[in-house]
Amino acid sequence: MRNWPLFDLSITTPLLELRLPSLDDLDELADRATEGVHEAGFMPFFFPWTDAEPAERARSTLQYHFRAWGSLAPEKWSIDFVVVYDGQIVGTQGITATSFAVTREVGTGSWLGQRFQGKGIGTEMRRAVLHLAFAGLGARYATTEAFEDNNPSLAVTRKLGYQEDGITVHDRQGRPAVTRRFRLAREEWAESPGFEIHNLAACLPLLGLPG
Repeated sequence: MRNWPLFDLSITTPLLELRLPSLDDLDELADRATEGVHEAGFMPFFFPWTDAEPAERARSTLQYHFRAWGSLAPEKWSIDFVVVYDGQIVGTQGITATSFAVTREVGTGSWLGQRFQGKGIGTEMRRAVLHLAFAGLGARYATTEAFEDNNPSLAVTRKLGYQEDGITVHDRQGRPAVTRRFRLAREEWAESPGFEIHNLAACLPLLGLPG
């Protein structure tokens, strides 16, 4: 799309393709949300969007991406990729920033359909957006945060070399819950072979960077 080059942006890895979703991609992503993202009785998200009926989870998945498209600006942006594995949409991986041209700092967030977990996909999709951040956008830092009982997310974070950066206490469904914050500096990032960014240059002005 000539006037929205982000739709041409993608990242490929040995296992995955991350791309801005088409409407059909979003429909398939919504199917993953209806199938389930985590075990019952556990809430890994700050906003408990998965605590809903399957049809409502599907709608909220679509609406989240529509809002991200509509609110993207150079001063504050969120790029939310769908993750393609073996020809299927299996989850979503986001990268966000505020005043990136000044801060050179990004955050990440993701979810993966429950039946696709435990295959190394979560680690590789995080590696992909770190490659975009550091190799493509020139970030200095990447941050992430997860509840201290979200062991899969914490395992990915530690595997990729992040350093602990403090804690935050949240109201999680009416109860206090601690999250652990992490930070990865560019100097501590290990580039992985076989990761490629496609069609980034035309997107840079939308992210507050020179084209």
